[in-house]
Amino acid sequence: MNPRRAGSGQPGRIDRPTTYDVRIWNVRKVAGKRGTTYEVRWSVAGKARSRSFKTAALADSFRSGLVSATRRGEPFDVADGIPVSMLDLGKDEQTWYGHARAFTEMKWRGLAPNSRRSVADTLATVTPAFLSTRQGAPDPRVLRDALYGWAFNITRSTDGDDAPSDDVATALCWVERSTVPISALADPTYARAALDALAVKLDGSPAAANTIARKRAVLFSMVEYAIELGHLDVNPLTRIQWTAPKVGETVDRRVVVNPAQARALLDSVGGISRPLVGFFACMYYAGMRPAEVNTLREPDLDLPANGGWGTLTLANSAPTVGGQWTDSGERETRQLKHRAKDETRPVPCAPHLVRILRDHLAEFGTAPDGRLFRGAQGGPVPDSRYGDVWRAARAKALTPAQLASPLARRPYDLRHAAVSTWLNAGVPATQVAEWAGHSVHVLLKVYAKCLAGQDQAARDRIDTVLNPGDTS
Repeated sequence: MNPRRAGSGQPGRIDRPTTYDVRIWNVRKVAGKRGTTYEVRWSVAGKARSRSFKTAALADSFRSGLVSATRRGEPFDVADGIPVSMLDLGKDEQTWYGHARAFTEMKWRGLAPNSRRSVADTLATVTPAFLSTRQGAPDPRVLRDALYGWAFNITRSTDGDDAPSDDVATALCWVERSTVPISALADPTYARAALDALAVKLDGSPAAANTIARKRAVLFSMVEYAIELGHLDVNPLTRIQWTAPKVGETVDRRVVVNPAQARALLDSVGGISRPLVGFFACMYYAGMRPAEVNTLREPDLDLPANGGWGTLTLANSAPTVGGQWTDSGERETRQLKHRAKDETRPVPCAPHLVRILRDHLAEFGTAPDGRLFRGAQGGPVPDSRYGDVWRAARAKALTPAQLASPLARRPYDLRHAAVSTWLNAGVPATQVAEWAGHSVHVLLKVYAKCLAGQDQAARDRIDTVLNPGDTS
């Protein structure tokens, strides 16, 4: 044994005996009852050592590190049996779970509630792909609840009055000690398994393309954070030959109602829930999102007394999200989507909408804070409430064939109809984008299929150029 000590003269390191007496054998494949593992065997100062890995790639990577150290003439630590360069005294290598928690905590404060939920959903989806063992694993549903509802939800505490159930607490302890090091991402087996996990829903059916794209972005952001902290040198996900499904971003023109159909639907709503006529009318005539309609206040309205066009000045939004994802524990009012705090967005208020909103104010007044629309408890109108009313209105206003079609299947389709109507009326895309709260690029991409009659108009213009003197 060599009398040299590892870390001699280095602050914060304890002197440890080292040796150059090292032998390394080939990786051995081991078939067992719980599956195949790959064992790396070596000896340090005559003492046999071994480590088992889930994949051959991980085992080869670890063995290569040992071989490289011997070729460099590096001493091995006698106690731990690894090269001095691999020692990290007093600190274990960061695990996938530990890094996922750190990433969540880093992002949490700056995220909107729905974005927080998206991060938790993504990490709960991919974490089972990074388990080092399945021995003693909890029921998959319990594990999902533990990860999604507790591990990656920073607002919830694991002790106190809101403590998790015993099953969830046990699952949290198990997953904390059962995930691989973050460096295991270098093994394409793990990286590919994580990407594949994004492509299926909880019931095993294929996930929507836009859901996959959203979760993939979260996963990439987490890996980039690992690089920032020095856990990884490069992003291994960029090396995986994995093709995500194409994201269908355009609006299906079949969902778009025409003016007569829209009026019939609003009349139908009036026979079911009169206070919600104005709610849906704001979506159809002003292209508003439901979260924006829920925060519309009387001071935001400029409604001319003698008819004609008015203006709505949108200032806030109240996205639907559970209280467990907010700092207050309740649904929160936030700035407009894609807007800075306190930034407003004016939208035109068509004469039809002016009359509807005036009638609404006369009949129902406002909430104490000036909001036009409110639920039974005084807060925003719940999704479940206006969703139920809309389904009943469709059943009453549409023919059986229309009811079975995608036509206005969701209340949000009224907003699509509004934007499509503006574009087809010839309003410049820049103006429509401003009213709708989109960029021009996104506007034209999303509503490309809703521009009715554009093909014929283009042909007419080309025909005029090719036949300038033809007036027939």
